[in-house]
Amino acid sequence: MMSAVVETYPWGDSRRFNSYSAYFRRLFGSRVQKVTIDAGFTCPNRDGSISSGGCTFCNNDAFSPSYSHKGYPIARQIEEGILFHRNRYRKAQKYLAYFQSYSNTYKPLAELREIYGQAITHPDVAGIVVGTRPDCVDEAKLDYFAGLAAQGYYVILEYGIESVYDETLRRVNRGHDFAAAVRAVEMTKARGIHCGAHFILGLPDETDEMLVAQAGAINALPLDTVKFHQLQIFKDTLMARDYAAHPDAYRFRTLPEYIDLFIDLLERLRPDLVIERFAGEAPPRYHLNPSPWGSVRNERLLQLLEKRLEERGTWQGKLFLTDRT
Repeated sequence: MMSAVVETYPWGDSRRFNSYSAYFRRLFGSRVQKVTIDAGFTCPNRDGSISSGGCTFCNNDAFSPSYSHKGYPIARQIEEGILFHRNRYRKAQKYLAYFQSYSNTYKPLAELREIYGQAITHPDVAGIVVGTRPDCVDEAKLDYFAGLAAQGYYVILEYGIESVYDETLRRVNRGHDFAAAVRAVEMTKARGIHCGAHFILGLPDETDEMLVAQAGAINALPLDTVKFHQLQIFKDTLMARDYAAHPDAYRFRTLPEYIDLFIDLLERLRPDLVIERFAGEAPPRYHLNPSPWGSVRNERLLQLLEKRLEERGTWQGKLFLTDRT
């Protein structure tokens, strides 16, 4: 009896997109889990350096896990995070300290050395994931992270870019333009540091055509990983006030609409880009309005995405590769 032929894609497996989990299996040979750390950073868009209002969409609490406690020593946060994930994801063998809240390079270099030194000395930590803004890095800080990578630690800087359109960045009070993101990503990769980026799909006045067209700008960045979230409006944010004043500028897509929109973008993304996530979830208590998707969890979202990719007979980079042949 002949076995079925399993199709493989440019990234080497049968999934129709270059998945984050497979990326880490290729790097480490096992499952890797991120442990979220809150090291007490703030943001130049909040402390008055750029603005005191912050980005209009920002509510970090909505994405902070229950085990992450600002003010606890970093070692304790790591221990509690590992315990949480060992109970939930029993297959994880290695852990990455994920510095998520606000801008995690927005301190003097001496303080960064102390903070990240505490994380990498933990015996179960294989590296660090540093979430930050494009305007919060400089050559000296990047040289420090490159030094950690040279010692064998996995180091990735994940930049909040959010949109490739300057008009949108101004609208959400981002405080930097897209050119700043290009500079930060290029400086990071020039030092051999892994580099990721975050984008929000559906910011005010951005059409489906604009969201799909940004694939070209994303492909031009020397990124390793990329994550996308659908637009979510949280309570007690400037965006909540803007939405109340300008509801026509906002469009909330149904789940099928959003999946098809993301696939239109995915088809145009480089095959080597690792897709960390394509949607986000937050506790209902933070949402301004009930989610139009209900309580669909990320695991189910992935199943729906893969089903729709199969139905459409497509995969990541299909049109990117077609356009180059």
